[in-house]
Amino acid sequence: SRMKENTEKTMVQLLAGQRPDGELVFEPVPALAKGENCYQLLLSPVFAKGAAKHDLIRIKMAGQFVVEKHNGFLCVRVFSRTETKLLHQSMEKSLLLLKADLDHQDERMLVYSIPVESGFDEIEAVFNTLSKGFEQTQWFYSNVYDPDDVQTPLNWFHDYLAK
Repeated sequence: SRMKENTEKTMVQLLAGQRPDGELVFEPVPALAKGENCYQLLLSPVFAKGAAKHDLIRIKMAGQFVVEKHNGFLCVRVFSRTETKLLHQSMEKSLLLLKADLDHQDERMLVYSIPVESGFDEIEAVFNTLSKGFEQTQWFYSNVYDPDDVQTPLNWFHDYLAK
């Protein structure tokens, strides 16, 4: 029989932000345990920035983490005042072409994991069309820019695009 891989499903608590009074806010994300303080995310986080589905992360102090290995997925977050079900339906065909997975949906927010190979131009065309078509709808990448300044590209994706 094949040996069972060292993969135990668990919830990791990732630092998602800080309340105005300074209290830290944590977000539980399903993951596979991959050794000491290392986890492979099973979904893209909804609030914690910098990582996406299938990335290998190492948890540091207080829910902070570093990405040890990017696994080729972009995380796209959509915020809207429009019913998110309508947004998702309007994009369904395009999302199929982008090979996008819907990782999270609530009344105000959608979170997608999309392979970087689907192409930045293609992804941006779909989501820009969405934000033009629906009022008060914005979208962001959550793992393309440095979370500290939201401008510096993290550049992990160049290796994927060069393949």
